[in-house]
Amino acid sequence: MKFFKLLLLLVTMNLSAQQGGMWIPSLLEGMNETEMTNLGSKLTAQDIYDVNNSSLKDAIGHFNGGCTSEVISDKGLILTNHHCGFGQIQSHSSLENDYLKDGFWAMSLEEELPNEGLYIEFIVSIADVTEEVLAVVSDDLTEKEKQSVIDQNSNGIMKNWPRESWQDVKIKSFYKGNQYFLFVTERFEDIRLVGAPPSSIGKFGSDTDNWVFPRHTGDFAMFRIYADENNRPAKYSKDNKPYKPKHFLPISLDGIEEGDFTMVFGFPGRTDEYLPAVAIEHITKEFNPTNIAIREAALEVIDAKMQESDEVRIKYASKQARIANAWKKWKGENLGIEKSDAVAKRREFEATFTKALAEKGLEDKYGNILPEFDKLYSEFAPVNIKRRNFIEVFLVTNELMQMTFRAYQMEQAITAKPEIFEQAKESFASTLKGIHKNYDADLDKGVFNNVMPFYNDHVDASIYEKTAFTNLEDALALLEGKPKDVLKKLNKDAAYKYAKPMIEDFYNNVDKEFQEKNEPITALQTNYMTALMEALPNARYFPDANSTLRVTYGQVRGYSPRDAVYYNPVSYLDGVIEKYIPGDYEFDVPEKLIELYENKDYGQYADTNGKVPVCFLGTNHTTGGNSGSPAIDAHGNLVGLNFDRVWEGTMSDMNYDPEICRNIMVDLRYVLFIVDKYAGAKHLIDEMKLVHPKKK
Repeated sequence: MKFFKLLLLLVTMNLSAQQGGMWIPSLLEGMNETEMTNLGSKLTAQDIYDVNNSSLKDAIGHFNGGCTSEVISDKGLILTNHHCGFGQIQSHSSLENDYLKDGFWAMSLEEELPNEGLYIEFIVSIADVTEEVLAVVSDDLTEKEKQSVIDQNSNGIMKNWPRESWQDVKIKSFYKGNQYFLFVTERFEDIRLVGAPPSSIGKFGSDTDNWVFPRHTGDFAMFRIYADENNRPAKYSKDNKPYKPKHFLPISLDGIEEGDFTMVFGFPGRTDEYLPAVAIEHITKEFNPTNIAIREAALEVIDAKMQESDEVRIKYASKQARIANAWKKWKGENLGIEKSDAVAKRREFEATFTKALAEKGLEDKYGNILPEFDKLYSEFAPVNIKRRNFIEVFLVTNELMQMTFRAYQMEQAITAKPEIFEQAKESFASTLKGIHKNYDADLDKGVFNNVMPFYNDHVDASIYEKTAFTNLEDALALLEGKPKDVLKKLNKDAAYKYAKPMIEDFYNNVDKEFQEKNEPITALQTNYMTALMEALPNARYFPDANSTLRVTYGQVRGYSPRDAVYYNPVSYLDGVIEKYIPGDYEFDVPEKLIELYENKDYGQYADTNGKVPVCFLGTNHTTGGNSGSPAIDAHGNLVGLNFDRVWEGTMSDMNYDPEICRNIMVDLRYVLFIVDKYAGAKHLIDEMKLVHPKKK
C-alpha cells in the first residue's frame, strides 16, 4: 500500500493558511510553529510536546475517554466541563444531597468523593510506525486481507514496544489509513470529585442556549487525581495521595481580548473533513433529519416529566443532556452546511481535483473515485438511515428496548457458548442494575409511544404492563435457573417477544447490509485521501480527529452569523442577570450570585472595565471530545475552558469555515470567581498558580 511521508508533505504545504486543523503535537516543528508565531504565540514546538522534559502535553488528560481535562495544580487538581463530569455529579446526588441543584464543594481532601470507573489518561510519547504497520501490505490484497495484515503488524509492534509496567500502548490510523502512530499512555483510575457549581451556573441556559452565542454558562467541574506511594496509577485506595504531575497549567488573571492567540489542546473525537460532496448531502438532507425527529420526540416526553418531578429530574438529568446535545448539534450542522453553501463548494473543489488528475496524467489511476462515490452512496443511503434509526430507538432513547437488545445479546452469547452462561448472565444483570438506577417506567413508556413509530408501525405499549423488565427484581428473577430455564422465561416475556423480531432483523439484515455497503466506501475514502495528496500536494491537509491528542490554534474573534448581526467575542455576568427568569429550569440564577453582582463583589476577577467575563469565542477548530480542553494563551497559561461551538459552526466536523466556525470557552476568571466568591473554596484558589503575563 502506498503511503506518504508527512514530513515531506508538511514542507510543501501552503504556509499562508492559518486557521483550521487538528494537528499532531509531536509534528509541530516547521509550518505549524511558524503559523502559531504569526498568530501571536510565544511558544515553541518543544514547549508544547517534549518526550524528555516536562511540556504542556503532560498537563492534558483524556477524561473518561470522551472529554478532555487539564491539571491546574501541583497536587493533581483537574479542571474539565460540568457536562463532562455530569454523570459523576449525578451519581452522588439524591433528594437529600442534590448536588445537581445545589452544587458540591469539598473543603478538604477527606471530603473529596471517589468515582468508580472514572479514569484520566495521559500521553507519554507519540511515534510514527507507518512503515512497520504497512509492511507487506499491497494493493493485490482485498480490503479484508489488508486489514488483517495491518492488525497483525500492529499487535506485534504493540507487544514489543518498550514501556513501563504501568503504561499501555495503542496504535491509531491517520489520513484514512495512510499513516499510523503509536501512543504510550498512563491511565489513572482514582479520580475524586472536588467541586461543581449548581446546574443553574454549570448548565445555565440549558437546551435553549446550547450551541449558540452569546453563552453565559459556567460549564466547569473540578476533580483530583490520586496515585500510589510511587506517584503511579492505582485503583482507589484511602492510602493513595494526590498526584504530583509532570506539568500543570498556570492560570492567567489578565484574560483575553479580541485578536489574542489561543491554543486548544485536547482529544477531539471524530471529524470527516475529506468527505465527497455526495456524502455531505446525504448526511444533512437524509441522515440527520430522521434522527433529529426521533430525539425531538423523546425529548418532548423527558423534558415534560423532568419539570413535573425533582426525583425524575435527578434520574434523567444526564440522559436528557446526552440526547439533547446531539439533537441540537445536528440541527446546527444542517444549518451551517446550507448557509455556507458547503456542498456546492465541495463540488467546486472536486472539479479542481478532477482537473489536476488530467494535468498530472492520473485519470486512469484515480478518475473513477468520484463517480464511484456517487454510485456507492445511492445504494448505501437507505440502509445507513435505517440502521441509525434502529440505534436511536433501541439504544439511545428508549430504555425498555435497550434492555431487550442487551437480553438478545446475552441469549446469542450463551446459545453459542453455553460455558459462558454465568459470565453473560452477570454482565446482563449489571446492565439492568445500571439502567434501573435511574429509571422511570412511566416516562419510558411515553418515550416508547413517541419514538417507536419512526421504526415500526406496530406500537404496542401494553408490553409495559406485561413485561418483567420494568421492575428490577422481576427482571433479575428472569436470570434465575439453568440456561434453558432462563432462555425459556426470557422468550415468554412480552417486551422481549415484541422486540426480538426487530433485533433479529437488525443483525441478520440491516446491520449486515450496512457493513457490506460501508466497506467499499471506507476503502474508497482511503484511496481518495491518497489521490488528493498526490494530485494536489500543495493543499492543506490535517488528519481527521480520532480521539487522539491534538493541537488547534487560532485567535479570539467575534463573528457575523447572518446579515446585519455581529457577535462580540466576550459575554459578561451582566448577561446572566439579563437572562434571569426566577424559577425557570434553564435561566434561574442562584440568590448568592445575584447578590455578588449587585454588590459588584468581584474580587480580582473583573476585567479592566470592571466587569466579570463569562465566555468568549475563538477560531479554534474543535469538535466533540474537545469539551473540557484548555484554552491556552501565547505564553502557555490557561485562559479558558472549551465547552461548545456556535450553532452555525457545528458543520466544522465536515467543513471548517473560518468565517463562521467558532468555539466557545468559559473565561477562567469566571471559573475562579465562582470558586472563590460564590463557593467560598479559597483553598482551591490558593492551590493554583495565578499569573499576570500581560503585565510583564
